[in-house]
Formats: sequence, structure tokens, C-alpha cells
Amino acid sequence: MLFILFKLLHLLAIVVWVGGMFFAHFFLRPAVQSLQPPERIKLMHSVLQRFFAVVMVLVAVVLASGVGMIGSIHAMAGAAGGKFNMPATWIVMSVLGLVMMAVFGHIRFALFKRLDRAVEAKDWPAGGKALESIRKWVALNLALGLVIIIVLRVPL
Repeated sequence: MLFILFKLLHLLAIVVWVGGMFFAHFFLRPAVQSLQPPERIKLMHSVLQRFFAVVMVLVAVVLASGVGMIGSIHAMAGAAGGKFNMPATWIVMSVLGLVMMAVFGHIRFALFKRLDRAVEAKDWPAGGKALESIRKWVALNLALGLVIIIVLRVPL
């Protein structure tokens, strides 16, 4: 039963994180391109500030639930007198997930700080450059998330 709870939390966190990146990248960003730089940059700053605060929690949920699922399976195998060998797909998923978390850390603690400073200083060209950097790194993270979902979770 605990495994099911871990898996549910894990999947919900992934859906919100990857879905949020997909929405921001393919719908929000193109829609705000018609706004003038000060309005566009302030809006994106506000949206990203909220989204990144949620992603911080989601990263913790994904990490804890992933470790919880592995621990649950390990404990069940031990209780049954067996040995647990983590499948290769789980290893790949774990490594790519950790890479996603590291990329998010770079986005949140380096790139978003630049955007934050630019908005505070009303330096719209610097804000635009920061948003462009964030966009590229979010695209990378979105691609990693989609690889995990499509390649590793869809039976072929």
C-alpha cells in the first residue's frame, strides 16, 4: 500500500512539473511575445516565481517518493527472502531525474536570480537575456522529462 502512495505522489509531481514546463514553453511564452518588454518580463518573472516555488516542493516529492518506491520494493524482496536488483530502466530514470533536478537548481538559483535583479533594476534588456537563458534550460529539462515519460515509461 505504501508503494502505491509513493507512486501516486511521484506521478502527480511529475505531471505538474513537466506539464508546467510544457505549458510555459509552448503556450505562455509565445502568447506574451506581443507585450512590450517591461510588461512581458514582469509577467514572466511573476509566473516563474510562483512556478519555481512549486517546483521546489515537487523536486522534494519526486526525490522522496522515488527513494520510497525503491526502498519499498527492496523491503518486499527482503521479506520474501529474495534479492532486489534495480531494473536498468529505473537506473536510467533515476539518473535523468537527478540531472533534471540539477538543471532546475541552475535555473532557479542562477538564472532566475539574474532575472530577479534585472526586474528590480528595470533593466529590460538584461531581463530579456535572462529569460532567453531560462527558456533554453527549461527546454532541456522538458526534453529530459519527456524522454523519461515516453521512452522509459511507455511499453514498446
